[in-house]
Amino acid sequence: MSEETVLVSERHGAVALLRLNIPTRLNPLTMPLQQALRTALAELREDRTVRALLLTGTGKAFCVGADLGSMSPPGDGSLGAQTADAMEALSNRLIEDLRTLPFPVVSAVNGACAGAGVGVALAADVVLAARSAYFYLPFMPRLGIVPDLGTTWFLERSVGRARAVAMSLLGERLSAEQAAQWGLVWRCIDDADLPAQALAIARRLAALPAHAAQEVRAVYELAGQQTLVEQMRSEAERQRELIDRPTFAEGVQAFLGKREPVFPPR
Repeated sequence: MSEETVLVSERHGAVALLRLNIPTRLNPLTMPLQQALRTALAELREDRTVRALLLTGTGKAFCVGADLGSMSPPGDGSLGAQTADAMEALSNRLIEDLRTLPFPVVSAVNGACAGAGVGVALAADVVLAARSAYFYLPFMPRLGIVPDLGTTWFLERSVGRARAVAMSLLGERLSAEQAAQWGLVWRCIDDADLPAQALAIARRLAALPAHAAQEVRAVYELAGQQTLVEQMRSEAERQRELIDRPTFAEGVQAFLGKREPVFPPR
């Protein structure tokens, strides 16, 4: 098996586990890795037995971003044009793939998370970080370019514009503990406990109604665009449909019966 791949290394019931697997190079986003990850995500999307995804890295890093060593000027055109075209055709679609999966995604940031790797991590619905992990944006201070793969979109919404701009300009490492305090990640976890706790959270998410991730993503994206009155109207419209689904009836019966609800598969 090639080192430059994504491993579907385990299945834990309804939870699929994917690992970025170029540990000797700290898991850069090589073209083969991105292509393999998109293929794996497409397969999982069609597998109706999967109800949650856990994404993590192999070795000491989650992902250190672009594979800078492989970037070279093309024979014609420009490196900038070549890179932007590749982002549109592959890298940006990878983030879209993660954000549109029909089930929740957990990213377990097990170590260094840098550059475009930050966008990959933050594309998940729930982000966990090992205590030794850190987030680092070298784009502008080291390379004179802007953060990409959705990093600016995720950061502005999670930590606010002031912190997002400072992180992007100063390029200081943000520790996992500080990331948790700022609201960038859900929780900072001791390194040794990260695998077990990440899997436990993924299992909890797998037990949710099949439409949980898609509905919650959509309503919060609207929240950043609408007034309070508009948002409440949107919430009411979603309740108009969702309350008539079998999942709501099961939830009510479970509540009245003082038991855990059992929702149908997707």
